Amino acid sequence: MEIWFIIITTLCISALIKSLFNLILSPSSSSSYKNLPPGPATVPVIGNFLWLRKSLSEIEQILQDLRGKYGPIITLRIGHRPAIFVSSHSIAHHALIQNGAHFSDRPKALATNKIVSSNQHNISSAAYGPTWRLLRRNLTSEILHPSRVKSYTHARQWVLGILIHRLLNSTEDSSAKAVKVVDHFQYAMFCLLVLMCFGDRLDEKQITQIETVQRAMLLRSSRFNILNYWPKLGKIVFRNRWNELLRMRRDQEEVLIPLIEARVDVVKQRRQGNQEEEASVVAYVDTLVDLELPDEKRKLNNDEMVSLCSEFLNAGTDTTSTALQWIMANLVKYPRVQSKLYKEIIGIVGLPPPLPRGDKKEKEILLVINEDDLHKMSYLKAVVLEGLRRHPPGHFVLPHTVTKDVELESYQVPKGTMVNFMVAEMGWDPKVWDEPMEFKPERFLTNSGGNGGEGEGEATVVFDVTGSKEIKMMPFGAGRRICPASGLALLHLEYFVANLVWYFKWTAADGNDGDVDLSEKQEFTIVMKNPLRAHISPRG
Repeated sequence: MEIWFIIITTLCISALIKSLFNLILSPSSSSSYKNLPPGPATVPVIGNFLWLRKSLSEIEQILQDLRGKYGPIITLRIGHRPAIFVSSHSIAHHALIQNGAHFSDRPKALATNKIVSSNQHNISSAAYGPTWRLLRRNLTSEILHPSRVKSYTHARQWVLGILIHRLLNSTEDSSAKAVKVVDHFQYAMFCLLVLMCFGDRLDEKQITQIETVQRAMLLRSSRFNILNYWPKLGKIVFRNRWNELLRMRRDQEEVLIPLIEARVDVVKQRRQGNQEEEASVVAYVDTLVDLELPDEKRKLNNDEMVSLCSEFLNAGTDTTSTALQWIMANLVKYPRVQSKLYKEIIGIVGLPPPLPRGDKKEKEILLVINEDDLHKMSYLKAVVLEGLRRHPPGHFVLPHTVTKDVELESYQVPKGTMVNFMVAEMGWDPKVWDEPMEFKPERFLTNSGGNGGEGEGEATVVFDVTGSKEIKMMPFGAGRRICPASGLALLHLEYFVANLVWYFKWTAADGNDGDVDLSEKQEFTIVMKNPLRAHISPRG
């Protein structure tokens, strides 16, 4: 241990001396950093290393404290380059919308990210260029096109049946005083996204296996951040941790590759006419089979397909189940909002039917609120938007980098600089939102009287969540790198919230609505520190 300590200390001192000499002897190399946005001073190497060890939640708290001193655009020295953080709506709009082409790149993959993204061969991490355009266009045109989304209607209905069946079983468990709902939400979202990804209704054991390997990678990702600082040395010093990461990736491949290969075989058999065409089910894997990477002139390999499928599953499960739990927690905490929403729902679709009981199976088709009905529910849309504003699943977007030297608010942003945007801060800004920490869906409603949905006239929601004209909040990001599945996410949230409120009355576990704890905790997303436990009573 003493030998390792001496080696690491020597290397740190050497790197510190080298950095100081670079600053003194090579001022021209740092000239582009002279007019950066303001921020706290840091000690080269040591300070950068300490920043890398901090979680996003810790950095967010520091940025909140620094905003009063430095303003809405702050520079921190994280890693080898400066990182700029923006909390201003107008600056975010200027960067992401007005100058989107210059702010749409991604940082080069860190050592651990190269493993989980197949060296940036997925949509979220790919550099701004031909590969990214190909992968994103494939997803939006083949899976997220409105006609394709509509083709998954029966899948959503099947998953809703599973979720309701699991909730009913939990309520009938005499030992349970209240239901911990997040586990059921996560399982349901995995059922739905697995079907969309691989085209089959897998059994509970298979879905649980997928959920286990996916969540293991998500929840332990921060544990491997230390490996990104001097990776060559880290592979020696933290050998066990590197092996743990590689083992988790192998576990993921062992679960997903057989599903991918089975689906590829289905595609090949259909083309040979050996299997009937199932026009109603097109899986994400189906769309990847013939893709050819434009820069490399080759098709995707299994490792890259695993990364793309993993991205697809994570993007549609963890964030949606997190947002769904936050919304339902607020409906429990504020019974007035839940009652108003239920009133809107039954005014459009009528009272809910009795739920299946006894030996009836979860596969039984339920009468559900469908997508056409959702379009008529303005207050439902307002509830979902307010949930995303008050509790965005991610408090930052994925980091951007600039493609060339640009100016932002009279500051210089050098080419390759990382820029990030404080999503939660924008949604909580009292200059934009009245009483921002309160849950008030009415703020999104307008009517002929212009009274926030109150008074005469039919209330409607007129709000652009993409921020193309003006950014007020950005739970899905904004600009060219906005989440391509934002429309699907909103549909899923509206669909499950509406049906869960239609079929069940949700009340606090202890009968005291005010005691619902909305404290936060950082996992892959920002989750409830104390997961929601609620009494769920069938209405029918």
